[in-house]
Amino acid sequence: MLLTTGQAAEELGCAVTTFRRLVHAGLLPGISRRGVRVMTPLAAVQSLSTRRHATLDQIEAKEIAVLRVDAARRAEEPDRAWIGFATSLTPDDILKALRGWWRCDAASVAAGRVLPVTLSGYVVAVLTGLERWETNNQGRHAFPDARLAGYITDLATPQAVITSPVDADRRLAELLLGARLTSHSGGAIAYVPTNTTG
Repeated sequence: MLLTTGQAAEELGCAVTTFRRLVHAGLLPGISRRGVRVMTPLAAVQSLSTRRHATLDQIEAKEIAVLRVDAARRAEEPDRAWIGFATSLTPDDILKALRGWWRCDAASVAAGRVLPVTLSGYVVAVLTGLERWETNNQGRHAFPDARLAGYITDLATPQAVITSPVDADRRLAELLLGARLTSHSGGAIAYVPTNTTG
């Protein structure tokens, strides 16, 4: 059974634009088109609706930053060709697209030691290696030594690619990738506590 974008969004309890971001990022397999309509398999939508929430209590920091992105779009910048996330990008392009320039409290991002990247509320990539940052003349920060610990190629299953050889990075990627992670912010970076009971 196939669902229209509107039906899929209703099934997930989200806005149509939120669901479209997942489609545009290439995160859902089995997408087909009927004229101008995008059709999504019901099984993929049901998989998303029952997805577990990220387990953050295994992270040592009391709070971590979350980078909230859109589907990848071209960037006219000297150090990167893209901004945002898409499964069609190479790991190198994904890393460059995600490691800056953001308005954030850089010290807080670094203190968390991990930066989950969410698209429409699902963790699609994980960055580590955030100890050092740079600041531009607009007050935005980038993390030039950031490592891409892993990223999602198929959110419905989910299927992840672990890209870091560092054991701690791999554990964080396996813990977070594909999970739901709710965060609220007026900007790209949000901050979430790792232990909701404390």
